[in-house]
Amino acid sequence: MNSMASKSADIRPGITLACTVCKERNYITTKNRRNTPDRLELKKFCPKCGKQTLHRETR
Repeated sequence: MNSMASKSADIRPGITLACTVCKERNYITTKNRRNTPDRLELKKFCPKCGKQTLHRETR
C-alpha cells in the first residue's frame, strides 16, 4: 500500500516557481513529469515586482 503513494508522488512532484527578475519564490504547484520533462516556465504575477514576470521552476 505504501509503494502506491510513492509511485504517484514520483509522477507528480511538487515544484516551486521563482520570479526570474527578483528571484522571489512565489508559487508552489505540481507538474506531471511524463508530459513536462523540462523545467516549467510560466508568466505569473509577482507581488514584489508588481507585474507579470516569467517564473521558472526551482526544486
